[in-house]
Amino acid sequence: MARLLCIGECMIELASLGGDTFRKGFAGDTFNTAWYARAFMPEKWSVAYFTALGDDEASSDMAGFMADAGVETGFIQRLQGLSPGLYMIHLKDGERSFSYWRSNSAARRLADDAAALDAAIAASDIVYFSGITLAILSPDARARLIERMAKARAAGKLVAFDPNLRPRLWASLDEMRESITHGARTASLVLPGFDDEATYFGDAGVAATVARYRTLGVDTVLVKDGAKGATIVTADRQIHVPAASVETIVDTTSAGDSFNGGYLARLAAGDIPEEAARFAARLAAEVIRHRGALIPRQTLGL
Repeated sequence: MARLLCIGECMIELASLGGDTFRKGFAGDTFNTAWYARAFMPEKWSVAYFTALGDDEASSDMAGFMADAGVETGFIQRLQGLSPGLYMIHLKDGERSFSYWRSNSAARRLADDAAALDAAIAASDIVYFSGITLAILSPDARARLIERMAKARAAGKLVAFDPNLRPRLWASLDEMRESITHGARTASLVLPGFDDEATYFGDAGVAATVARYRTLGVDTVLVKDGAKGATIVTADRQIHVPAASVETIVDTTSAGDSFNGGYLARLAAGDIPEEAARFAARLAAEVIRHRGALIPRQTLGL
């Protein structure tokens, strides 16, 4: 059986239901991608998550939630005295902002155990990580993960990377840009969101984003540009895929993550990139019509 491995941090999510009422859930950028990939992945593929959790009840609940969703948890490390991070979603007119509590998050040590990391990557065919994955790690652990991603690509695995630029997680913008560049250089597929790339790298247009990542040696760059659709560029092709129409946006949380999950699932099923991106666009359009990061497949109507 083939395997997609997603590497990163899953957190406790508090989503407002109005007033002082909140709903507890579990989410995080790379786990969101794993969730949606699992929902639409062919049966011959498994989806696994690689992270570190604590030894507390919340960590056990989170691992159980992942397993119930069909995401493999066998590579997850459990670390004594630590716990998951937590975040709260604030919504205004469908756009979200976040408050975070993650200083004691076990996931910050996910790459400390080189042997565990190597074993998980060796057992996988597609490996996915993000700029947030890199941001939460110590410099040494970050370098270790980047080195392993480069080796995975050299070994013929598909290495997918979403830069997911979050400057609040970094000591400086320069450190973020440098680390994102190093991470992208290891990837065969990069999935940036144009708004963030324009803001933090100064890209004047989608073409500039594509050129910057292609110059790093990335095989395929897929730029997500919201309502303007997605652009896929390889060595010999450029494809534009329109966004799927959405009448009412309820919550944009996980729009890009769900797109990534749908895209990887359809690639695994054998779709060409254009077909995979069209499906991913429909999936993301359905997700943002609902509250929260993780929407059950039966609710999405796809």
